[in-house]
Amino acid sequence: MSEHKEAASNTATPEAGRSGFRPASVAAVPLATIAGALGVTAPDGSHDLGVTGITLNSRAVEPGDLYMALPGATRHGADFVPQAVDAGAVAVVTDDAGARQLALAAEQPVPVLVIEEPRAAVGPLSALIYRSQPEDAAFPSLFGVTGTNGKTTTTYFINSLLRALGKRPGLIGTIEIVAGGEPIPSLLTTPESPDVHALLALMRERDLDAASMEVSSHAISYRRVDSVMFDVAGFTNLTQDHLDLHGSMEEYFNTKAELFSAARARRSVVTVDDEWGRKLAGLADIPVTTLSAASGGAADASGGASDADWRVASINPRGLGSEFELRHSDGRTLRVHTGLPGDFNVANAALATVMVLASGVDETELQNALDAHDPFTVAVPGRMQLVSTEPASVVDFAHNPDALARALMAVRSPEEGSRVIVVFGATGQRDQGKRPTMGAIAARLADVVIISDDDPHDEDAAAIRADVLAGAYAAREEENLASEIIESYPRDAAIRLAVDLATAKDTILIAGRGHEVWQEVNGVNLALDDRVELRAALTSKGFSVSSDQRIES
Repeated sequence: MSEHKEAASNTATPEAGRSGFRPASVAAVPLATIAGALGVTAPDGSHDLGVTGITLNSRAVEPGDLYMALPGATRHGADFVPQAVDAGAVAVVTDDAGARQLALAAEQPVPVLVIEEPRAAVGPLSALIYRSQPEDAAFPSLFGVTGTNGKTTTTYFINSLLRALGKRPGLIGTIEIVAGGEPIPSLLTTPESPDVHALLALMRERDLDAASMEVSSHAISYRRVDSVMFDVAGFTNLTQDHLDLHGSMEEYFNTKAELFSAARARRSVVTVDDEWGRKLAGLADIPVTTLSAASGGAADASGGASDADWRVASINPRGLGSEFELRHSDGRTLRVHTGLPGDFNVANAALATVMVLASGVDETELQNALDAHDPFTVAVPGRMQLVSTEPASVVDFAHNPDALARALMAVRSPEEGSRVIVVFGATGQRDQGKRPTMGAIAARLADVVIISDDDPHDEDAAAIRADVLAGAYAAREEENLASEIIESYPRDAAIRLAVDLATAKDTILIAGRGHEVWQEVNGVNLALDDRVELRAALTSKGFSVSSDQRIES
């Protein structure tokens, strides 16, 4: 599940287990050691009991696990202790409420450790059990990327650049998890803390020497990256999103800023092209390298870009993408190219480059890898993913105002008479304030606006569409726009309509869902992949589709 689809409340309801995250071998940690770390005493007779794993999901329990019975939005983890024990849990950690609930049982089949805030203990215990403490030099170098937009692409770019440098990197993010074996599809932008620490141990076991990870605001709020130490933390940008969780932009920023502290990262690279990036660069208590990609590195109205350590300059088109220079304030220069379209991908490539450089890679070696391997022309599923060229048809994850605006500007063709046709919607039970804003943006930047459904969740889909439509109609009327506005649902029908309306010289943008293959409607997951639907619609109209996901330049 992607970040904008993540539940805004932490739930203890169990989900499908994901044992593929774990290392093959874990040396047992005595329960007495765990109790000591928690500041409690292990029950008599249990001191020598060995723990080899940890989970807060009763359906993911494996023999030898410590089960963390946490309070949730609707159920308490203590409800699932019998299932956890049946699956092989050897001990339980819970709070007073969970202990009272367990006390109603006739007997406790496993030791129970009771602490005040078990959620706060999950990260430290995971690090203890999987021996993934920050001071362990054997662990892969870890790159963490946060921000509203660009996290996924930047982590893929980092991963690709590390491979070009001859390293064996892993990847933890929205789309998939790669830890030296077959990719594992992701359910969350950042997995739960036990899975993160198990993955780090798995990467160590498989001799991976680096990894890039998306770090969502949900992950920080829900303590999924507790006791994880990043070698380099990177910041992309901050725009309106997730206010249903954070309440205000200031609180959203404060959550992101926690990653840039000595407790979580050793050094950082911060993009300073918005006010939040400049504020972050001034607040971080770790070494900060600043980066500006705005307007080719020119100073913006507030003067924040001109004094950045690294600036993007000399941007020129190259195929569908761009080539540019990264210039340091001391005169050093790096030549960079990305095959993905859009100025935001220039920013993503620049951030990936500077983050890898900040990790200690030799600058000459880095330039050689950039020149020889073209690491930033890499397919990122559902991120500016090209499905056909005539009409140009693109699937992108843009699901908030800033991302939608950037995507629409990126796909605009200079060819006379060409139009931009966009299909998008808004997610249910999430930040409602961005819905009319996104409608207005589409009316301004697209010629044909088809408003459909994203993931309604348990909210009325028609009401969501009405919010988006209201913004589109208001902008068209107030600004005397010529855009055509259409409501079409379900989403597959909207995609077919877009193709029916398109000519070979038009551009179709299917925005909001990207790589996702399920649409949640009233608690039911319906199979829906925008890429599949778009390919089918194009083929049925006789248009040619791209043979693979790679964007060629």
